[in-house]
Amino acid sequence: MAQTNKLKVFNDPIYGFIGTPNELIFNLIAHPYFQRLRRISQMGMSFLVYPGAHHTRFHHALGAMHLMTKAIQILRWKNVDISQEEETGLLCSILLHDIGHGPFSHALEGFIIPDLNHEYLSLEIMNHLNKEFNGQMSTAISIFKGEYPRPFMNQLVSSQLDMDRLDYLKRDSFYSGVTEGNINSERLISMLNVVDGHLVVEEKGIYAVEKFLMARRFMYWQVYLHKTGLVAEQLLIRAMTRARELLLSGFELPGSQALLFFLEQNKAMSFDSGILQKFVRLDDIDVLGALKSWQYQDDFVLSNICKMLLNRELLHVKIKNKPITAQKLEEKRSSFMQQHNISQAEASYFVFHGTISNKAYDNERQALSILKKNGKVTDVLKESDQLSLKALSKTVTKYYSCYPKEPV
Repeated sequence: MAQTNKLKVFNDPIYGFIGTPNELIFNLIAHPYFQRLRRISQMGMSFLVYPGAHHTRFHHALGAMHLMTKAIQILRWKNVDISQEEETGLLCSILLHDIGHGPFSHALEGFIIPDLNHEYLSLEIMNHLNKEFNGQMSTAISIFKGEYPRPFMNQLVSSQLDMDRLDYLKRDSFYSGVTEGNINSERLISMLNVVDGHLVVEEKGIYAVEKFLMARRFMYWQVYLHKTGLVAEQLLIRAMTRARELLLSGFELPGSQALLFFLEQNKAMSFDSGILQKFVRLDDIDVLGALKSWQYQDDFVLSNICKMLLNRELLHVKIKNKPITAQKLEEKRSSFMQQHNISQAEASYFVFHGTISNKAYDNERQALSILKKNGKVTDVLKESDQLSLKALSKTVTKYYSCYPKEPV
């Protein structure tokens, strides 16, 4: 097949037409591992709050790749030397940066495969694809791991101001309808530059950076950590936890082969090629299918949690600046136990508490650098006249408690 036949375009509601720059990118997008991202929700259970939030990791990956092409163009225009091999590495790295996400993205991260996050799984899948594509992914993997000798390339993929964040904020804002998260990604990209191998933002772009950081804060508290989405994701984890508990005790449950395999594991596992092949068969459909089947099981805990999720009859949730007293939770737990004649362990699936935190700007991890007109490079906090930005660099912790609204 001629190469030109493989240069397809996708019509994206955010950016318009997104092209496939070369045959390798096309083949990666066409690969079953990447096509699986069409069946992985970008925002977990947030669609129970924002009905339009049904977009997927597939959308996001293509969008982030599109922004990377724009960033490469801008940097080259500013005389930053980027070879063809490096361009392909950058595009492959950002395209596949989320390929390790499991069902409902962050909602079940660390549960399906205990103690392994999606970044680790993405790298393992990229290593597998590198073998399949005869080493064409080597530069992309080096950039992704932060080992490539030009640090700004890794910063374009993973940093305080990367193509990942620039896409997901704009995209999630669009699909959720929360306009406070809408950012001017093109303006931010046009202000990028490289000094001593590191990514910087030119001084005239500082207001766009301020808007970006504020938008990130709004999106976390208003969307990603919304109390209804929070309790839905907690219930999803508890449904899977209960299913695992039942399966390990000898109880038989319906479900896809891949999902049951991971639920029947109760300890950390090494991510070898066999595990990889099972993992890439998992997506949201496995979990939704299981929930629909499990709602009819005899187990009180599992069936009722599944019904709550499927019918959006969720627990009551409160978020406060101080922890709820243990006495109040115990009273609600005891009442629920007596009402349904269940054990304390079973009641704990419906009455629980925890913490959530957000830090919009982590200046300790990797400072966001501003290039001043005189050539000096400083931290954005020193140059911004917004007092609120200094507050954004502090971790804010809140406490949530969940319990039934009424008898189940």
